[in-house]
Amino acid sequence: MNTDEVLGIFREAGAVLEGHFILTSGLRSPVFLQKARVFMHADKTERLCSALAEKIRKGVPGRIDYVVGPAIGGLIPAYETSRHLGAPAIWVEREGGEFRLRRFEIARGSRVVIVEDIVTTGLSIRETIDCLRELGAEVVAAACIIDRSAGKTDVGVPLIALAEYEVPAYPADRLPPELAAIPAVKPGSRNI
Repeated sequence: MNTDEVLGIFREAGAVLEGHFILTSGLRSPVFLQKARVFMHADKTERLCSALAEKIRKGVPGRIDYVVGPAIGGLIPAYETSRHLGAPAIWVEREGGEFRLRRFEIARGSRVVIVEDIVTTGLSIRETIDCLRELGAEVVAAACIIDRSAGKTDVGVPLIALAEYEVPAYPADRLPPELAAIPAVKPGSRNI
């Protein structure tokens, strides 16, 4: 599956929005990818995650003990991708502002792949890596449906993206005039 096919699925679902958006990272963008509109369709989600699992298989040698999703955005793609990889899906969630593995235990040395929905700055993945490494896990890779940085984001481990789609993102104090003229909307999952 290539970037055009991935974006086609997002467009079919009405998930490519235009306006002035506050991203989960705090950056501002004229485009928001509302993955919830895709993930509400099991058939679309299965197509994306099956293709992502195949890319992970090709990019990660050896076994995968767990697929880990950062809550909340990574829950659905991690679960569905894990189904195609034949590995259990678990997740981290925020507790006191930091990611914790609250509901699960993993053995030291477990080989894990983090699966996220959309990456802009990679913060959620880096925080998930920190959490898992504290528990003694070996994070062998991270993966996402769409990398909004088009390969520019460094998460600290290999990042496998089903699609790379560079969309402009700006700090709030450096908006282009056409974006500054539109009221901002925050459709993401994390309060900043």
